[in-house]
Amino acid sequence: MRLDELLQQPQSLPVVPELAARLIQTFGLDEVDFDALARDIEHDPVLTARLLRQANSSFFALLRPVGTVREAITVLGLNKVRALVIAAALNASFHAVSGINLDKFWHFSFAAATVARLVCTPRRLDANLAFTAALLHGVGELVLHMGLPEAMADLNQRVGVFALDRAAAQRLALGYSYAETGAALVQHWRLPRLLVTAIAQHAEPLAAAEQEPLAAVVHLASWRARLLLAGNHPNELIDHYPDDVGEALGLDPDLLVAPDVAGLDQLPGL
Repeated sequence: MRLDELLQQPQSLPVVPELAARLIQTFGLDEVDFDALARDIEHDPVLTARLLRQANSSFFALLRPVGTVREAITVLGLNKVRALVIAAALNASFHAVSGINLDKFWHFSFAAATVARLVCTPRRLDANLAFTAALLHGVGELVLHMGLPEAMADLNQRVGVFALDRAAAQRLALGYSYAETGAALVQHWRLPRLLVTAIAQHAEPLAAAEQEPLAAVVHLASWRARLLLAGNHPNELIDHYPDDVGEALGLDPDLLVAPDVAGLDQLPGL
């Protein structure tokens, strides 16, 4: 099935929930009413619990516990809250996906987002946008598993969902991968064009005619998160490090090959 045919299936491109849609609209705003946002989030008990869990996680090393959504927004920041709400909306849209452990999928996605922000910090790139792009970069897998369950089940027997060569195997089998599929979803949801481009190009960031540095950041973040799930073995981190992408960003390889980089082993789940 061609990608355009896949995207015409109702289950492949879910409608963005109202709260997520309102947050997406804030990408272009200079000021956002945090109190109104907190009230909106509080109408969703599950989302409220997730945000409070994130804000109170050891990862943020708070001096005192956070007890309200408004405090959580202050601790996490608008960009992280926005990314987490969009991810939660996706989680709700794809509440059961045959062939994918969703808890593991979102742990992988959050790990990638954390690494993306780390890589961006000294590069003068937008770390918050990178966090969002990396958090959402794998959603094409969910779309593919919903729209092409039999094809994905067959592929999963040969190449794991979180394998390093996942995108290449999908392109060989289908002619496209989760990267292009995920970009189509975030474009459908009207996320910023830079996010769409970064997700679309991240599997092969140096192959694009006009290379987007954010795509290279997401590539490294995805690579690091995949090896985290594979066991986080130092030898594999060194052997499989994507030197060409790292060099394109002027990155010191030692930043990402340490097993405990960015506290990945302490990351909270979504």
